Amino acid sequence: MTAPADATAGDGATVVHHSFQDRQAHMSSRAYSGSRDGVGTRTLAEWFAHGLHGGHDRIALRIGRASWTYGELHDLALCWAGTLVRRSGGSPAAVGVLASRTIEAYAGILAALYAGAVVVPLHPGYPPERTAAMAREAGVGILIADGRGVTVAADGAGPLAGLPVLVPDPAVVAAGRPLLRPDPAAALADPVAVDPGGVAYVLFTSGSTGRPKGVPVTHANMDWFLEYNQARYGITPDDVLSQTFDITFDLVMFDLFMAWSAGATSVCTTPHAFANLPDFVRNHGLTVWFSVPSAVRLVHRAGGLSANSMPSLRWSLFCGEPLTARDAADWQQASAGSVVENLYGPTELTLACTAYRWNPQRSPALCVNDVVPIGTVYPTMEGVLLGADGNLAADEGELCVTGPQMFPGYLDPADDAGRFLDHDDRRWYRTGDLVRRAGTAGLAYLGRIDQQIKMRGYRIEPSEIEAAARRELGVSGAVVVGFTTATGDVELALFYLGAPMARKQIIDGLRATLPDFMVPRRQWRLDEFPLNDNRKVDRRALVGLAEKLASDHPTAAGHGRYDIPNQDSPARAR
Repeated sequence: MTAPADATAGDGATVVHHSFQDRQAHMSSRAYSGSRDGVGTRTLAEWFAHGLHGGHDRIALRIGRASWTYGELHDLALCWAGTLVRRSGGSPAAVGVLASRTIEAYAGILAALYAGAVVVPLHPGYPPERTAAMAREAGVGILIADGRGVTVAADGAGPLAGLPVLVPDPAVVAAGRPLLRPDPAAALADPVAVDPGGVAYVLFTSGSTGRPKGVPVTHANMDWFLEYNQARYGITPDDVLSQTFDITFDLVMFDLFMAWSAGATSVCTTPHAFANLPDFVRNHGLTVWFSVPSAVRLVHRAGGLSANSMPSLRWSLFCGEPLTARDAADWQQASAGSVVENLYGPTELTLACTAYRWNPQRSPALCVNDVVPIGTVYPTMEGVLLGADGNLAADEGELCVTGPQMFPGYLDPADDAGRFLDHDDRRWYRTGDLVRRAGTAGLAYLGRIDQQIKMRGYRIEPSEIEAAARRELGVSGAVVVGFTTATGDVELALFYLGAPMARKQIIDGLRATLPDFMVPRRQWRLDEFPLNDNRKVDRRALVGLAEKLASDHPTAAGHGRYDIPNQDSPARAR
């Protein structure tokens, strides 16, 4: 067993200045190059073409009361792609899609692919500086934006102001900013052909260095995923799939391309739908549901999980965070005719790489700490367990996975340090997740081996928030922990040292550089941080304190004076 692989020698500080094309060539050299009976050789545009050939008049996408057929979506993408190509003087290296739950978001992804470009989904609600940093890192040279995205991109003093912006909606204007409009005369006859081994899209995850990490995923990675999962779930043109994830969340690619590759329909599921999900499922005829497990509790609180309240579902899939036995049982009761599965997989392994099928009679006894097993590794992938001593472990350890769904490495190779394992003459991705072999159930998820927090499907590095708190708020010390509330939800708590601050001041300050989901809604000032026996910050004690304070004050940020549990010299919270 060799030590975990470090970043490529010599790349460290200078690679971030290389062109995106140079980095993409570097990543291609590290990507999985094998194929099996043509698997790994198809692009996402070719997968859409498979659904298109099943019928141009079939509904591909619904957003609210509007819908688009496969033919209409294909024509939009060809027109927008042609406009991008003409404006860029050839296929752009990377296209940013600055939109959310609009036709510009979904057709924009397809148009960027048709243009032969790398898709870089961007969220209009994120702080502009953060969005600009991600666009720069990914080499974005042109944007597709909806009305909200234009507001971000068209800011004359903003960091995205220099990029051309394609705005398909003629009603959207930007004062003093020329916008690029789709030109039917520039429409492509066919999508631009690309190398299946090339990067299809880039997403960003929270980074321990205080900045987001770029995760490039290749067409071949997605091809292997789609091939296996189409066989597993047997999606047909008669299926209607939920679309619950924002486009900056990797699982949106399941929502879209599992539907589009089969000629099925993808239905945008807005947050308002959860208020009465059974009606939404019935009105749209949903047959496949896919979301993070925390959505189960949301629907439960809205009274939507009564017996057989969603009879049309035949598959109910969950991924992104631990699924509890209670949530699985509650959902199964409401969708008695569906098969409930728990999927697992980080963005770096392309959406999911394990799956476990829930059985109402047998599964509860197989759960560990009330968490549903994550099941077995896909037969196209391989997994090993790495013990704390750096050697392979038989029964419990960090899950390391390799195979054709594994991404080629981060945009900045410096981020690769410590994230890969060299074993058996192959490169394995270290997930950072501690698992245990659980017999016929496959693998049981035990938690993180590091400080990373999983919340509503997002992977959050506390150190990134802590760095923002020190930088934006001027605090002398900051520690962020995740804790579980009485309702079973995961929340973030910020403990800080320094002068007391109002809750609004803290939230507004952090929102300057962090997306909303990373801003802790609970904040407490301490005189000092509790320390463990090694004189390091005792995060476990802070988790316990956060749980106690949140229980005492369920609707407000903490205040008052409290002892930290089990500390000889307790710090004080104010």
